[in-house]
Amino acid sequence: MQTSFTLAQLADPDIAEADKILRACVHCGFCTATCPTYVLLGDELDSPRGRIYLIKDMLENDRPATEEVVKHIDRCLSCLSCMTTCPSGVHYMHLVDHGRAHIEQTYSRPWSDRFMRVLLANVLPYPGRFRAALLAGSIVRGFAPLFDAIGLKSLAAMLRLIPARMPARSGYERPQVLAPQGPRRARVVLLQGCAQQVLAPSINAAAIRLLNRLGVEVVLAEGEGCCGSLVHHMGREEQALAQARANIDAWTTELEGGGLDAILVTASGCGTTIKDYGFMLRSDPGFSRKAARISALARDISEYLVDFDLGFQPRSGGLTVAYHSACSLQHGQKITRQPKDLLAKCGFTVRDVPEGHLCCGSAGTYNILEPEIARNLRERKVKNLEKTSADIVATGNIGCMTQLAPAIAVPVVHTIELLDWACGGPLPEALESLDDSVNKSRRIAVAS
Repeated sequence: MQTSFTLAQLADPDIAEADKILRACVHCGFCTATCPTYVLLGDELDSPRGRIYLIKDMLENDRPATEEVVKHIDRCLSCLSCMTTCPSGVHYMHLVDHGRAHIEQTYSRPWSDRFMRVLLANVLPYPGRFRAALLAGSIVRGFAPLFDAIGLKSLAAMLRLIPARMPARSGYERPQVLAPQGPRRARVVLLQGCAQQVLAPSINAAAIRLLNRLGVEVVLAEGEGCCGSLVHHMGREEQALAQARANIDAWTTELEGGGLDAILVTASGCGTTIKDYGFMLRSDPGFSRKAARISALARDISEYLVDFDLGFQPRSGGLTVAYHSACSLQHGQKITRQPKDLLAKCGFTVRDVPEGHLCCGSAGTYNILEPEIARNLRERKVKNLEKTSADIVATGNIGCMTQLAPAIAVPVVHTIELLDWACGGPLPEALESLDDSVNKSRRIAVAS
């Protein structure tokens, strides 16, 4: 693709990077076949190729974003399926992130959209605020249809996502060091996360139990917070970078103190962003080297566990698992086989999901900000999951779990919860909803 940035524009490292990405695109259109919004809507401007043209035109002419540009960029899920498909290696993620930051700086959104984005940016990344918001929201959850009727669709979508029952608080919410059972084999930081520790504290609890049994010391670091991905994908770059810097400082303290073998993440959306810290802070003289060092240590929990003999026990009872590969894991981090291999070694029968490359519609805050497209994608994903006739859906991302669980009859659990159970941990609470025949099979397996 030819570009026409001026020398003055190219002096900006972000524009220089955008120019490099744009020049890699050869207009082939392979990305359109795997783009969820193009598959649904059939509009070229709702494909990666179309969005690339919109961003190119906006940046080359150094002009404010228009309503049309914003509409089509907002509809992008950042699922990155296009990057898996692209034969030319176009780094669409960095380009669309730059486009969103430009939109945030130059476009004045309608008041309702501004309000919702400010609300999300100032609540979701902070567990205390988020927990309070969920409790308050549960009171008015029944008014979601009314908000829908008066046009406040994002607010209605947000209320519908509030769980019917809040999980009990975890004992792992404060900074601490969890000692391993037996001799220490490794020392890791485990990202505590923000929304996940409120919505599903059982995920990190399962990871800690399993890691400790394997001889891994787990550090919940002082000063750590949200990874920054939620606001990063809304174009709020200063807030995202501030959150990244806080984490880098917290983890560098642990790295230079007791040493670290890895920084582990159980929410794949967070993992994709943390692995990108080196790029995000490449121009920051105070953080560029530290950020690259931290990114190099980041691992998804499944990526890390494949190097261990987990000591599986025959506790799965022959259960069939539909593995839903989160976009941020399969496209963002190129991790595809490890979770399925671990589950299979554990005794589960693992089934791939038809159209597994297509997003479920969660995508961070997307299912709130673009509820209609998100709902259509969820319905499509659920139909494909049901085709597997599986007993359980397993995935590695809390956003996918939150999106899918209300719409499907079988339990949706995190991969690490199944692995922990198979290696001596407790039965995941979600599996109590399995039907009697599967429960019977499970009890026989446990008794053996």
